[in-house]
Amino acid sequence: MALLFPRMTTSFILKCLGIGVVSGIIAALCGVGGGVVMVPGFVLLLGLPQKTAVATSLAIIIPTALMATTQNVRAGLVNWQVALITAISSSLLAYFGASWLKSMSDDRLTKIFGVLLIVFGVRMLWAGKP
Repeated sequence: MALLFPRMTTSFILKCLGIGVVSGIIAALCGVGGGVVMVPGFVLLLGLPQKTAVATSLAIIIPTALMATTQNVRAGLVNWQVALITAISSSLLAYFGASWLKSMSDDRLTKIFGVLLIVFGVRMLWAGKP
């Protein structure tokens, strides 16, 4: 096991579990978790490079989204028209975005990420009902 996962210490596992707990709760309550919780957690707590943090977060979003979506479908909360149209466009552009990710520096990605969090956070705090 140590050969496959050389960083698998108790501290590492606890940090991963903590990031998972917080991101799972935030994902279910707010629809975010990967970008807002996991990426900074992976970078700051685990020391992962920004690119690796983003790629790892995206891989984790799949099962997280499936679990939360199951509950939201049961509650009748999913707008399938919005979900279908947005899923098609975001999936297509995410493919190209993943290529752009490879060409950018970790420093630039971190700055883009930070600015987006601030801009959207401020917008949501001061925005009235849409």
